[in-house]
Amino acid sequence: MTLPQPESTQGVSLFDARPFFEKTLIHGVQHGLIDPARLAAMAEEAHKGMVQIARYFGSEYLRPELEKARDRLVNLISLHLQDASRGDLRVAAGLLRDHSLLSRSKAGSDLLKALIVMPQNTHFGMNERGGFSDRHIPQLARWSLASFADYQAEFLARQRAVQVVEAALWFADQLGLSADDLQDAEPDAEAVIRTALLLNLTRRKELPDWVTFEKMIVGLRKQQIEATQLTLPKNLPEAYRTVVESVRQSVLADWPRLLDARLPARKLFDQTPAFMGRYFWLEDALSEVGQHDRNRSSAWDKLTQGHSDDGTVLTLCLCVAAGSAPKTLLTDKTAATLVRKIRKHGWQPELATQYLQAHAPEQHQDDFIGLWQEFVHEAQTTLLSDRDTKLQDALALLRRESNVA
Repeated sequence: MTLPQPESTQGVSLFDARPFFEKTLIHGVQHGLIDPARLAAMAEEAHKGMVQIARYFGSEYLRPELEKARDRLVNLISLHLQDASRGDLRVAAGLLRDHSLLSRSKAGSDLLKALIVMPQNTHFGMNERGGFSDRHIPQLARWSLASFADYQAEFLARQRAVQVVEAALWFADQLGLSADDLQDAEPDAEAVIRTALLLNLTRRKELPDWVTFEKMIVGLRKQQIEATQLTLPKNLPEAYRTVVESVRQSVLADWPRLLDARLPARKLFDQTPAFMGRYFWLEDALSEVGQHDRNRSSAWDKLTQGHSDDGTVLTLCLCVAAGSAPKTLLTDKTAATLVRKIRKHGWQPELATQYLQAHAPEQHQDDFIGLWQEFVHEAQTTLLSDRDTKLQDALALLRRESNVA
């Protein structure tokens, strides 16, 4: 590899497209920072570096690979020098003088390796964990030929992602959730922060499951809390304040819909595309099933007025099977009307079974369905009999087995 030599120019170019390594080297020679002996040593180091890089990415025996290795060597050294010196040629020349080219090339490579393993986005499930490994070499091959401007732009984008992820991890730790838990749950980091800000507002100390999250939203709606009360935690580290503030602004933008009581919470967060995955809660199937069962039991108790005796269940099932509105108590007149309806239009016992499956408390379903099926087997002949023209047998059956007053 032939190192660039100092040149005299008559004018000043508005744009200097030369590699930063070349500009640094020429500056160092022109200003006496790099002497001829150091220049000769760098020429030898450059040859070794080219061979090593060609071997790492392909083969040192192929001329095209060696030529590409030269470009990579220059680019890696340029990357390190420009980053470390912040564009100051005198500082960069001092680095070339005091350190070997191979060490500067490695420093540039280390910058790219660190970049490659930085999160590309803020989704916990889409970022790799761990350091640089052989599987990243194709990415390093690509980045080793990229410009410093491309590196800077990518670094800034990924740095923000890192800050958001770290802020989410800080909030999770405050709320008793580990990094492994978040990795398993795979939320967006912003979703964790949004929920954490709501928890801070409502003075809750743990990340919620869906049931608790829904209660929190309902509570906010009842109180109609002003958006101005949503603030950053006082103990939030200064390093995270900028990114968390940007997330807080997104919650403020959501505020009108969060507090819109006309829109059920489940529909907002699970069925509205813009809100799906936007907030985070722990997936706890047992808790949701438990809440579902409690809701179902509450509705059943309201329907049956708290009674679960055989007569109440059979009365309700009779009404449903006959296509009538569910009732748990019949008068003699409504009982007779029900029998006539069954004899005229027939009945559908399976509808009552389906009704029990949909509405009865889960822990009682099997017993209730068994009770109903046994009743159907024993009572069907009497209820559908053409010989019982005065309904005496049918009504006697209903008075005995169901609630007729």
